[in-house]
Amino acid sequence: MSRDLRVADFVRDEIARILQSQMRDPRVGAFVSVSDVRVSKDLSYAEIYVSSLDAETAEQKQQLLEVLNSAAGFFRSELAKRHKMRTTPKPRFHYDELLESGPRLEKLISDAVARDTSRRDQDG
Repeated sequence: MSRDLRVADFVRDEIARILQSQMRDPRVGAFVSVSDVRVSKDLSYAEIYVSSLDAETAEQKQQLLEVLNSAAGFFRSELAKRHKMRTTPKPRFHYDELLESGPRLEKLISDAVARDTSRRDQDG
């Protein structure tokens, strides 16, 4: 496993722990999950993808990202305390829409299959 992938795994696990145990901002909510982390090859940035069951509207999602990105320094200093690397990647948070689009895509696929099946039954 390459170094950037090991660092990404470490960052994902630690950011999730920090969100659970140390985030006190009520705008973040209790149900934020870290779905993916991608670290740049030079380890200077960590692109962190999060989602939240509490954020239902686009405004709530945007507010969550603003809160997390404004706390990037806090996250970086917490990460720095938890490892022995020379540099700590600067976190940049993004909202991961994939968790929400998955069930919608599944429904579209099942609807299309049902339509195809009913057409085949009518033609056959």
